[in-house]
Amino acid sequence: MPSNAGTTRLVIVESPAKAKTISGYLGPGYVVEASFGHVRDLPRNAADVPAKYKGEPWARLGVDVDNGFHALYVVSADRKQQITKLVKLAKEVDEIFLATDEDREGEAIAWHLVETLKPKVPVKRMVFHEITKPAIQAAVANPREIDRDLVDAQEARRILDRLYGYEVSPVLWKKVMPKLSAGRVQSVATRIVVERERQRMAFRTAEYWDILATLAVADAGEGPRAFNATLIALNGDRIATGKDFEPTTGRVRAGAGVVHLDEGGARGLAARLEGRPFTVTRVEEKPYRRRPYAPFITSTLQQEAARKLRLSSQQTMRTAQRLYENGYITYMRTDSVNLSETAISAARRQIVELYGERSVPPEPRRYTGKVKNAQEAHEAIRPAGDNFRTPGEVAKELSAEEFKLYELIWRRTIASQMTDAVGSSVSVRIRAVSTSQEEADFGATGKTITDPGFLRAYVESSDDENAEAEDAERRLPNLVKDQPLTADELAAQGHHTQPPSRYTEASLVKALEELGIGRPSTYASIMQTIQDRGYVTKRGQAMIPTFLAFAVIGLMERHYPRLIDYDFTASMENELDEIAGGDHAAVDFLTAFYFGSANGAGDQDIARSGGLKKLVTENLSDIDARSVNSIPLFTDDDGREVVVRVGRYGPYLQRAVPGEAPATPAEGEEGGAQGDRAPIPEGLAPDELTPEKVHELFLGGGGERKLGDDPATGEPIVLKSGRFGPYVSSGERKSSLLRTQTPDSLTLEQALKLLSLPRLVGVAPDGVEVFANNGRYGPYVKRGEEFRSLESEEQMFTVSLDEALALLAAPKTRGRRAAAPPLREMGVDPATEKPLVIKDGRFGPYVTDGEVNASLRRGQTPEALTIEEASEMLAEKRAKGPAPRKKAAAKKAPAKKATAAKKTTATKKTAAASKSTAAKKTTTAKATTAKKAPAKKAAPRKAATSAE
Repeated sequence: MPSNAGTTRLVIVESPAKAKTISGYLGPGYVVEASFGHVRDLPRNAADVPAKYKGEPWARLGVDVDNGFHALYVVSADRKQQITKLVKLAKEVDEIFLATDEDREGEAIAWHLVETLKPKVPVKRMVFHEITKPAIQAAVANPREIDRDLVDAQEARRILDRLYGYEVSPVLWKKVMPKLSAGRVQSVATRIVVERERQRMAFRTAEYWDILATLAVADAGEGPRAFNATLIALNGDRIATGKDFEPTTGRVRAGAGVVHLDEGGARGLAARLEGRPFTVTRVEEKPYRRRPYAPFITSTLQQEAARKLRLSSQQTMRTAQRLYENGYITYMRTDSVNLSETAISAARRQIVELYGERSVPPEPRRYTGKVKNAQEAHEAIRPAGDNFRTPGEVAKELSAEEFKLYELIWRRTIASQMTDAVGSSVSVRIRAVSTSQEEADFGATGKTITDPGFLRAYVESSDDENAEAEDAERRLPNLVKDQPLTADELAAQGHHTQPPSRYTEASLVKALEELGIGRPSTYASIMQTIQDRGYVTKRGQAMIPTFLAFAVIGLMERHYPRLIDYDFTASMENELDEIAGGDHAAVDFLTAFYFGSANGAGDQDIARSGGLKKLVTENLSDIDARSVNSIPLFTDDDGREVVVRVGRYGPYLQRAVPGEAPATPAEGEEGGAQGDRAPIPEGLAPDELTPEKVHELFLGGGGERKLGDDPATGEPIVLKSGRFGPYVSSGERKSSLLRTQTPDSLTLEQALKLLSLPRLVGVAPDGVEVFANNGRYGPYVKRGEEFRSLESEEQMFTVSLDEALALLAAPKTRGRRAAAPPLREMGVDPATEKPLVIKDGRFGPYVTDGEVNASLRRGQTPEALTIEEASEMLAEKRAKGPAPRKKAAAKKAPAKKATAAKKTTATKKTAAASKSTAAKKTTTAKATTAKKAPAKKAAPRKAATSAE
């Protein structure tokens, strides 16, 4: 673009990828360079503190709390070379444009650049929400000054987090474990996850039954003949469902006024209803209407990317960063659902082109955000530009991950401006009278979508995997009141109440957003921080708190409850927003928080307590380290209290009778131990420490059980429980229990057989010894480096040398070893007439009909499982369909052409398929061919928000 004659301008952005894109939009006279994110921060450690400040008492904090909270900033070691380059460039130009992101972090980076470069030429602030040529040209033409209120808010947040972390973390070091950290937002996020796990630990399952009736009409006309209805009332009283049970007792809630059917009651009622007439008693039809979802903001993008694409928050934001920096989407850190008039026009034009004029409402849709304390004034996340490019048009330019995320954003944006989905919903009530004159009421609902509207472009997913999709239809026959029906089948079905689901990254971000905690720029870093600190682990998508997190949160709840209070943390976010708006002074806010000045703008509860400084230092001696590192579980049948202790070498179980004197710890043990102790296997979730599991674990540790003495050596044989489960030990010999063995029933004879492993079967003709042993993948025989699997564990003790050599001489079988015999043969599935068996799998026992597998639920055992329960479990699994396959992550993505070709083929389907949904992942494509953009690497912003 044209520049003043002879004028040279330096444009500083945050990343090299952004610099490369923007430089292509600016004409001669512009030099575009990157700062590589933040250039200065508070010192990370003593080595970072400049020599002139090392003697200052506040140098450890990096903040002079006694002099207006003046912050000591140092240039990051990995930024010094780039700063030297920018200083040199600043001396060679006539003007400087600071083009960092338009949020608090970006504003702070711009201010730090000015403070660091100390330029002698005019400096202007250049802002934009998308990296397109018109947006960049408009930003250059309309610069502004640095917003000091935004800078003050960011600096106050950074100092606040430093004070919180540096004052509270040492308490954790002294009372829990060295090198732990606390943070204003990370501690609250951890508390949310811990509280959910506590609910799961306190949960007691309940069983309840109902009846599923398959009903049919004599003359269905154009509709379906048969449909399903569920028993909902008996003699006018509602049948109990999951919501009617107390989660901590498993009992029906007091005053619920429901009929709690057990298995016998449900089966008996079903038998008494066999052959009885069924009659429609009520039909209610209502119009169905569903409005489109709002365009994406940061949190909803992370949630949907997790549900649909299985991306973590970090992966989503890294991918979105690349799309933004290369000009494909607008700024991705926003909590605004607003779309510009230009964007609305672009979306409406594209809807008409792809879906027809009937899919566009008469008036544009405008959305209002529901986020507490919404901070950013940006647009929602949408495709960049005045004319959106379809996924088909950009497929060849993007990696597979970028393409999927772009398509998600494009679909959501387009759908937000489409017409409502409309149809009708029907609710039907049906009655039958049993042979015992019981009035049984059944209910059925149906939904028909007559115009899918926005659902053609996008269907939102749910955290509940069993939830019905928005575009799913349930068609019922055309029913009228008093219409007679016949029952083709009456099936009693049992259900178990389920504990509350664990948080995923997506649902935790949603929870934080609803509480008003955190900001779009911090969600992803918080998810990563609580995992990096060892407070949360992931099992699949589920976030599981560690026992270390229980100890830390327990300490803070007892001694610093206000610091992890949800309202308090949200109020601090609100204070920071007020500072950003110029309504409050940062110094007053920090003074009230740290020193407790009641005249400041800070939280008055903290102020009245004397501030953070006094709070964490005055009563430190009152914190009992042993108490905060003990997580009570339950009292066992012998009156012993069972607790989890968090020790230096990991968590362990301990049990003792209340009031029992502490035993003197042995050499190298944790101090103050008392009673029996047992290790907790790595990877065991807190809610999995059931009384049964604890009993098993206590067979090891202090509760080890002597089985007898080895008659050959005279050494005792002891049953223990270790990191990988129960095992027997005698002298230097150890051997894990077999899959078919249980600690409670293990005999001395069985233990001796285990300790005989590896068993020498004999010597081969060539002089090489042949052994039989048990391994990670089951029993096997070995000769040198040759292995072959055995069919059963018993064969390890009976296989002869000739049989072993014959096995070893046979060629290796491809794939898995021969299947182990089933744990139990159950009989024929009444639903499918296929034989059912229970097998032992990698993740525990499961029932299978040869095609569909269903893991046994918590509390179910292979011996007690009924054929009806097994049939129901398989039916539920069959109804869900196969789990989506997870593609193996490629090392690199050099074969972009092949990938793009596949995507292009897929993209041609959507334009013709008017009823496609987002779940089908077909991509709307115009035949436009775009030039292939060169691969670009983004430098992720190293924001100073990680301490949160």
